[in-house]
Amino acid sequence: MKLLMVFLSETDMHGDISLYEALVRKLNQKGVKGASVMRGVMGFGSAHHVHRGRLFGVSDDRPIMIMAADEEARLRGAVKDLRELAPHALYLLTDIEHLA
Repeated sequence: MKLLMVFLSETDMHGDISLYEALVRKLNQKGVKGASVMRGVMGFGSAHHVHRGRLFGVSDDRPIMIMAADEEARLRGAVKDLRELAPHALYLLTDIEHLA
């Protein structure tokens, strides 16, 4: 079992919807077992621009992480389609153990 993590920014868009929504919908279409979106409190990427939440919850372009779990082949196949929507995102794939 593998875990795919995709990192992007809260303000990234795909047409009229958020990019993270478009990516999760694509993962669902590809038959991935499950995916969740997490909004980060603070973070930075390769450009070293710090992203964080501001007073009263107003966004300063907070970081977003999508986590998806499934078999390696299905996740690798999905990443090809995700990269077409979000070529700038950071994609990580790691081993996980499913505990029953």
